[in-house]
Amino acid sequence: MGSSRERARRVPYPPRPLAGLPRGAPIARIQILVTDLMLSSKVSETLSSAGHELLRNPQPSADAELIVADLDAVDAAQVAAAGPPTLGFYQHTDVVTRRRAEEAGFDLVVARSRMARELPELVEALLS
Repeated sequence: MGSSRERARRVPYPPRPLAGLPRGAPIARIQILVTDLMLSSKVSETLSSAGHELLRNPQPSADAELIVADLDAVDAAQVAAAGPPTLGFYQHTDVVTRRRAEEAGFDLVVARSRMARELPELVEALLS
């Protein structure tokens, strides 16, 4: 368990949309390539609550401004080649998958637990 200082920095769930944007305007178009229904639902809700538009195409798309991908369910090289910034996550014990995604050119590769805990911050870092 982290220190109280670490816990204090976490963003509340669900995150609040950024101020100053026109009402109803999406912050970014994000494609989610997650096959696990529970996790996909949590990722979708978190990103929608933050004001992002979600793309539901099952193949990597250059129309997205960011791709969030479960590395156990996608071809890392194909996703990285799509063009937009990429956030990949993996089971923390699967270092081969992590290494493969990094070599393919993913912008950020994190353990699944970190992605679930810090998704708004990770997305913001990749979009800025």
